[in-house]
Amino acid sequence: MSRLILIFLLVLTQRVAAETAPPPTAMIAAADPRAVSAGLAILKAGGNAMDAAVAVQMVLGVVEPQSSGLGGGAVLLHYDAASGRVTSWDGRETAPAAARPDLFLDHDGNPLPFREAVAGGRSVGVPGTARMLEAAHGAYGKLPWADLIAPAIRLAENGFSVSPRLARDIAANADKLRRQSAARTYFLAPDNTPLAVGTTLRNVRLAETLRALAAGGADALNRGVIAAEIAATVRAGPNPGGMTSGDLAAYAPKQRPPVCGAYRGHMVCGMGPPSSGGVAVLQILGVLAHFDLPHMAPDGADAAQAIVEAERLAYADRARYLADSDFVPVPVAGLIAPDYLTIRAQSIDLDHAISEPRAGNPLWPATPPALAPQPAQAEHGTSNIAIVDAAGNAVALTTTIETEFGSGLMVHGFVLNNELTDFSFRPEIDGRLVANRVQPGKRPRSAMAPTLVFDHSRKLELVVGSAGGARIIGYVVQALVEMLDWGRRPAQALAAPHVLSIGDAAELEADTRAVQLGPTLAARGQKVVVRPLLSGSAGIAVTPSGLAGNADPRREGVALGE
Repeated sequence: MSRLILIFLLVLTQRVAAETAPPPTAMIAAADPRAVSAGLAILKAGGNAMDAAVAVQMVLGVVEPQSSGLGGGAVLLHYDAASGRVTSWDGRETAPAAARPDLFLDHDGNPLPFREAVAGGRSVGVPGTARMLEAAHGAYGKLPWADLIAPAIRLAENGFSVSPRLARDIAANADKLRRQSAARTYFLAPDNTPLAVGTTLRNVRLAETLRALAAGGADALNRGVIAAEIAATVRAGPNPGGMTSGDLAAYAPKQRPPVCGAYRGHMVCGMGPPSSGGVAVLQILGVLAHFDLPHMAPDGADAAQAIVEAERLAYADRARYLADSDFVPVPVAGLIAPDYLTIRAQSIDLDHAISEPRAGNPLWPATPPALAPQPAQAEHGTSNIAIVDAAGNAVALTTTIETEFGSGLMVHGFVLNNELTDFSFRPEIDGRLVANRVQPGKRPRSAMAPTLVFDHSRKLELVVGSAGGARIIGYVVQALVEMLDWGRRPAQALAAPHVLSIGDAAELEADTRAVQLGPTLAARGQKVVVRPLLSGSAGIAVTPSGLAGNADPRREGVALGE
């Protein structure tokens, strides 16, 4: 009995200590605990949010290669607490100079099947992650660049344990990975079977690449031997692309103005084109502002109907108007204008679904072009990072290689993306050009939506983002509504069952209580689809008592602070 009492007292003491411990003043949320730990070590060493973001991304590229890495692209929002300034950084991949609008058409002019388009070099865009992080770190980082890459080098060289999610994703993509010897040798066992959970995986070639990156910056990837090998790999094989070393040398990240808008007294800021994420999130919130969501049941049919209909309208606009604004005029201001969103909101009836949402007519600064819509496409090879440091600086970073394991090609220890399949396969429809058609040097449209939210006095409130392809927008909107309208903390908000739409159906997350909404939504005219909705969200809330964060429980991530 005395032993039980001692155990009880010990547990009680630990619980009281945890509950009375001061809340963290710095925090990182990401999809793998090893990456989060590396970022925290950088913060403890005197680094800031930007420094930590570099370290977290580099480790994710080692332990979560199916989702991001040096062979992909990323977009980033940075908040500087001292100046109050928000900047956004575009490290999205670009189409090679040789790319043409018919890149994904067969000899008869028909779109290639998606699986056929993805495999091999045809789908690979010029990677931008390293160049973008280098530029953003140069603007805001404190610690030496090489120090930030050291944790990833150690993991790649010494080895790491294959997680359940990585093992599951390798098994699901084994056929893709068998097509190239480098990918096959790394991700499959000697008997050509997927690696088992717990297998120790060492990536010596990636360690070498990271060392070169640490010593020489992004030039180590975009020029010289590694760049030549990337280009040669892309141009080889049965489904080659046209990338050259010159494409890699010419790549440059871009600092773009963030897109910001008001929502119930908050200021929400996101990424502008070529990402559609920031615009679409603001459109959806702007429409939802006309409905009394705070007094609707969070799990009820009225809230679900309002959210789904607002998203269907936003996706109709996205399909027609959103693309790389360096190549196509995009009416960003018109799409998020309050008057325009009021008109869009008036078409929503909580009792009856819109039969076929159509793009609206936003105000253009010039004569609008005649554009055809492009439907949304799904993908899974993305990850998200949220960081707030002790000084109040913040980073929201979304990073991707498009589908799981991208093109299925490995070079120097990292996976090459298949981002070019984010372009429209058809350059024109019914005689009208598609805004998101393939063009040389153009960046494909993205749904990535790293988001920063500020209160009425412009103090940072939330850092949020998600993985999930075209569904990223819905995942981020739901997280924002859960926290801003219904007062939920990140742990509850990011775990809530998903209800969303990417333009057609109302999608309900399988094996959750959201499925119970199906009959009611169907009676209101929604086409209902029940499916797994495997988001990869990360979020941090800045509260009066300290930071609170969470990483999506559908992945293996954590939110840790100090």
